[in-house]
Parts: sequence; C-alpha cells; structure tokens
Amino acid sequence: MWLSSSSVGRKFVMALTGACLVLFVTFHCLMNAVAICWPAAYNSVCEFLGANWYALGASAILAILFIIHIIYAVMLTLQNRRARGNDRYLVSKRPKTVEWSSQNMFVLGVVILAFLVVHLIQFWAKMQLQEIRGVHDVIPPAAGTLFLQEAFSLVWTPIVYIIGFIALWFHFNHGFWSMFQSIGWDNTRWIPRLRTIGCWWASVVVVLFIAQAIVFTVRAHEDYYKTDPVLRLQYKEMLAPMFEKDFGPDAAQAIGMAPYDQAEQMVRGTYSQLKNPEAATYFANDPEYPARVATLERAVALFDYLEVAAPEPLEMEPANVANPTK
Repeated sequence: MWLSSSSVGRKFVMALTGACLVLFVTFHCLMNAVAICWPAAYNSVCEFLGANWYALGASAILAILFIIHIIYAVMLTLQNRRARGNDRYLVSKRPKTVEWSSQNMFVLGVVILAFLVVHLIQFWAKMQLQEIRGVHDVIPPAAGTLFLQEAFSLVWTPIVYIIGFIALWFHFNHGFWSMFQSIGWDNTRWIPRLRTIGCWWASVVVVLFIAQAIVFTVRAHEDYYKTDPVLRLQYKEMLAPMFEKDFGPDAAQAIGMAPYDQAEQMVRGTYSQLKNPEAATYFANDPEYPARVATLERAVALFDYLEVAAPEPLEMEPANVANPTK
C-alpha cells in the first residue's frame, strides 16, 4: 500500500497523525487552564469526559492515532538508517541548516512517550479506566482536582513534567512546519512563515503547561484541593450516586443537599451504626448489607482523606492591660 510502502506515504501519515495530536495537545492545555481559573468547572469537565460513549470513542481514536504515529516514526527512522548505512558514522558535525531537533525527533518522541506513560498512570488509569472497570476507590473518578493533589504533591512530578514539556516543545516546534513540508507545501515563501507560527504555537502551549505544573504543585503542597470549600462540597456531592444505588434516592438527596459538615456526620453516624456487632447480626441475612457497608466505608475514607490538620494558632504577644495602646 502506498501509505505504508513509500517514503512519501509514510511521511504523509506522520504529518496527518501529527496534526491531530497537535490539536489534542492544544485542547489539553486549555482544559488544564480551566483547572487553574475554575477548579470546580474542571471537575465538571472530568465528569463529562468520563466513561461516556463519546469520551471513550474519542479516547480510542486518539490512542489509535498515537500508536500509528509511533509505528510510522519507527519505520521512517529504520528506513533512514538503512539508507545511510555506515555513512552516518562518518559525519561528525551536522550542517548549520539542519536543526538539532530534526536529527533527534525519534529520541524526543521516546522522552515524550515515557512522560505520557507517567501521565496516564497518574490520571487516566485512576479516572476513566476506573469508571470503565466499574471500580471506585477512595477518590471518585470525576474528582480531577484531587488527582492533581495526589500527583503534584510528589516532589518528582513537576520535574518529570517539565522535562517532558521541554521535549514536547522541540518535537512540536519542528514537527509543525515539517508536516507541511512533507505534504509538498515547501516553497520558500511559506516555510519561514510556518516555522514562525509553529515556534509561537509550541512556545505558548509549553509555557502554559509549565506554568500550570508550577501552580498545581504550589496548590497541592498547600492542600488547596482538599480544603477549598467549593471543592469539598463538590466531592461530597459525588457520593450521591453511590448512596442512591445502595440506599435509595432519599439518602442520595439527603447527602447531596446537606452542608459538608452535616453530610459527614450523617455518613460517619450511619457507618458507626451499621458496623456495630448487633447491626451486623441483625442484617446478616440481608443481601444488600455488605454493599451498603462498602459504600459507607468508601465515603468515610474520602472524608478522612479530606481531613487536613488545622494550622497551629499564631503566638500573640500578651496584651498590656495597663496601657492597651502599647
């Protein structure tokens, strides 16, 4: 087939899949910006992009594009090595007209792939994958800000992300204009323009990514995502579907409508009652009892996770009773 057997066809596939990935990276950058400007809305976006058919379809298409991009990158790299043979070892310096990123696109791609694996483990595997499996751990899959808390509270996370973003800049910057060159749009008038556009586009996206990583790290170490009142209410409301399934709509409505502290008291009180040995004996023949206890355990675990030690009070100098103005 022409797209896989010829060099031109392979470069065309690389250009097409690369263009789709550029658009996705840009969308992801904008989505992360929502997490900074409006964290609660970010959680709503995460819920919208959960295990729904459209989100799963988009994820599958994106995965296919990425895999094709990798396969064709390997094919072109091996093809170029075979074409040059031993001559590639005779070149000690690259021509000034050849960019460093041009000669290291494959290595940059490997770095980005390693970064992507880390990112998928920290987020996708704990969010959409958990919904697909029907598994709900302590943190609800839609609570994207809590997964930011988990990831960026680790010391090494921002370091790995910034390294990945730098590699992405080089790969993005060169790949943007070269994909137009691959499809024949390589005249001397447009290539300089496309180089400039690609440089600006890659720079804006990567600078935003790095800024986001810094903000996420600072907020995670401040426990912002655990203590923000709006987010805590949102996390509490995420428990409602579980309670509706195991306790009925009235219980779900009570949890969803109650203030955070009141909902916590309700959950802990009900859990304490059902875990009582007498209750366990009474409900021994109830087939729904284990599921209800498990739901309460997950809810209590979430409230425990959100508990953050209150800061120690500031030490105040004793007031001067004789002269209060001092």
